[in-house]
Amino acid sequence: MWSRQDGLVAAGAAALDLVGFTITSQMDQGRVPVAGCLVTVAAALLLLARRRAPLAILAGVLAVNLSLGWLSSVGQHYGAATVVALYTVIRHHRPAVGAAAVAGCVVAIQFVRPAAVAPSAVELAANVASALFVVGTAIAVGHWQRNAEAQRQLLAERAVAEERRRVARELHDIVAHHLTTMQLLAGGARANLDRSPETAREALVTLEGSGRTALREMRHLLDVLRAGDEDDGGETTSPQPGVGDLDRVVEDSRRAGLPTTLTTDGDPGTLPPGVALTVFRIVQEALTNSRKHAGPGAHVDVRLAFAAHEVRVAVTDAGPGRGHPAARGSGYGLMGMRERVALHGGSLRTGPEGEGFAVRARLPLPADRQETRA
Repeated sequence: MWSRQDGLVAAGAAALDLVGFTITSQMDQGRVPVAGCLVTVAAALLLLARRRAPLAILAGVLAVNLSLGWLSSVGQHYGAATVVALYTVIRHHRPAVGAAAVAGCVVAIQFVRPAAVAPSAVELAANVASALFVVGTAIAVGHWQRNAEAQRQLLAERAVAEERRRVARELHDIVAHHLTTMQLLAGGARANLDRSPETAREALVTLEGSGRTALREMRHLLDVLRAGDEDDGGETTSPQPGVGDLDRVVEDSRRAGLPTTLTTDGDPGTLPPGVALTVFRIVQEALTNSRKHAGPGAHVDVRLAFAAHEVRVAVTDAGPGRGHPAARGSGYGLMGMRERVALHGGSLRTGPEGEGFAVRARLPLPADRQETRA
């Protein structure tokens, strides 16, 4: 079967050859032979099957076009149908087969004539030049297509690598935050099991809720990864966490034994989903680091400032106390923060501040959001 593209190519070649044959016949003979027009169209129609049998179609096009010599006085030349057929052979066969096809075209067009008229050197030169032009075009197009395919492959590999990094960041943020919270709650429940069973029971209830939240976020991440699968049953995914979910994260931090305050300056309005998720993950990861490293008696202050052109996030803790400087690594959590902030063109500063540690981020807002807020 032939494709729509093959049909368009055949129609275009037929139109070009028919116009050329009509003009040449009118100039040479003063009339246009109907039989010659039919033969010209028939040669172009053979191109419908050019992909299935390139060599056979080239031979057929040459044979049909050469028969024009017995129907009119139009000289042999490289018509559009012949050019397309030869191009297809060069693109779909080995170089040796392509070279043989070029030589065959040159010989057939130059020497197969109904009249015993010796071909001129000018005609031979034009014949060879036309064949070489087709060869050069086929080689150039093939080189361009190979480069384009390599570029597409490279972009696809980069997209896959970026998606892997994104998934790794999400997994780290979810697992590290919730497991740290659950570990602290479990330790608190064990310590109060004999002295204060009610406190231990509350810690276990909170632990159960934190586990449910972790499972829910993991399911959401898996749903996103499975989006588009044929057997997903048309299930919809829940919204990504955002600024509105920070109260829950702060409350989890308090229940885990780390006094935490949340201060908001300005109206967040409707943040872009990517920015809202980044704000949530920065606060979540910063609180996770504080629970790991700040030590007992520390206090964490979370401040959010919403302006028309940017969002500022600051998470600071008081550290482990005098004489015990904070020791913070540069692990995957901080790396994930930097990558998230960089995606939005923002800036991130992390490091010791006083006896504690501070995470400060600035996220610019899109221009259309700034105009709306203004």
